[in-house]
Amino acid sequence: MGLSIGLVGLPNVGKSTTFNALTKAQNAEAANYPFCTIEPNKAIVPVPDSRLSELAKIVNPERIQYSTLDFVDIAGLVKGASKGEGLGNKFLSNIRETEVILQIVRCFDDENIVHNEGSIDPLRDVEIIEGELVLADIEVLSNRIDRLKRQAKADKSAKGILDIAEELLEFLADGNLARNFDKTDTDEYKQLNQEVRFLTNKEIMYGANTDEDGLLEDNDYVKALKEHADKNNCELIKLCAKVEEELVGLDEEEAKEFLDELGVKESGLEQIIHKGFDKLGLMSYFTAGVKEVRSWTIRKNSTAPRAAAAIHNDFEKGFIRAEVISYEDYIACGGEQKAKEAGKMRLEGKEYIVQDGDIMHFRFNV
Repeated sequence: MGLSIGLVGLPNVGKSTTFNALTKAQNAEAANYPFCTIEPNKAIVPVPDSRLSELAKIVNPERIQYSTLDFVDIAGLVKGASKGEGLGNKFLSNIRETEVILQIVRCFDDENIVHNEGSIDPLRDVEIIEGELVLADIEVLSNRIDRLKRQAKADKSAKGILDIAEELLEFLADGNLARNFDKTDTDEYKQLNQEVRFLTNKEIMYGANTDEDGLLEDNDYVKALKEHADKNNCELIKLCAKVEEELVGLDEEEAKEFLDELGVKESGLEQIIHKGFDKLGLMSYFTAGVKEVRSWTIRKNSTAPRAAAAIHNDFEKGFIRAEVISYEDYIACGGEQKAKEAGKMRLEGKEYIVQDGDIMHFRFNV
């Protein structure tokens, strides 16, 4: 299961620089002019998890296989994108393919880097981006309403969806995001969203791109953005694209020392992954053997058979039971055999809800 995060932002806010740094793949041209990113740059990034390293110390496997995270660097949006300005239509369709939107917002002054709007104002930048996403949603919803009106004449079930759609249209017209609509839990809304795939229904995270000083203490730009994020129940991640770039060439220990010197606990990448996983309700379980120690990404509250399907669909179809050791017990006992001897291995059936960090082996019929 891939977690796809789309990086969006106005031109020259550090979006492509952030992408380069986060993915450690210098394949997105970071240039000081708009539209240097045209085709969406995509990268599959391993998800760092220190627990895998600890498991590997015990198992000594041939390889370690991490979960992966998909990043998509989407070209800069501008005013009028919803009407095709710039390369708007293409940008919006790229965003629609992602599960999470990470808005990179410039929160630092630098007279050597031009801003598309002529000044630094995070809330204005966010308003432009989200305004274009709202307008795009209004357009597709209006078209859907026209079809629902015709459909409702012959199909009474369409009337309920039409009512929700018209109510939502008014909500969007006031500049609100679909994700803040008070009827998102209704069956009618869920069906409507499944058909339309509202851009503003997606989870949103804000990446406050600061200078090094801004990492230690929130400047006024970050404070304003944080207040907006809190108001909309969104995550804010503070990062410095330049620092992230410097981390690219460092090994794990050097990177930790560098971050410690800056007084920062986690890199921007780690923050994005952890908060992205949480937003999408994702977690990891592990398999550990001499061939490989591996992390598998599943939805929270997944049953053992559903977790087994992450490895292969046949594992779910022929599921018999799972051998389970918690991560803490595995480490404390020093491996699988000693965990067994200590009575820490459990045999779990189809109803078992997998816990984050479980080490699992599946028994199944072919």
